[in-house]
Amino acid sequence: QVQLAESGGGLVQPGGSLTLSCAASGKFFNSNVMGWYRQAPGKQRELVAVVTGGGRTTYAESVKGRFIISRDNDKNTVYLQMASLNAEDTAVYYCYFRLIATPYWGQGIQVTVSS
Repeated sequence: QVQLAESGGGLVQPGGSLTLSCAASGKFFNSNVMGWYRQAPGKQRELVAVVTGGGRTTYAESVKGRFIISRDNDKNTVYLQMASLNAEDTAVYYCYFRLIATPYWGQGIQVTVSS
């Protein structure tokens, strides 16, 4: 079993920055995938960015050049640095962890971009 603890969400003005963190605990090894999905009101959950244990990253087109995903394998933590935020980034952000074929999800953390 894997537990995920998210932090760092909140309210930010357009053009601002925010960093999300997600710490994983449990029994697993580093050959896993960690990352973030998000779900805006009335929309389906979508990929934001993921990173493999080896550091390979995948980003949604809408966040490329603005968001950076990284991970600390010693701390089993994944980070999402978000910059140049706009209203379309407002959503509940979910930490994602996949061990082989089994996905785990965090409870979600709200990010609101508004003036």
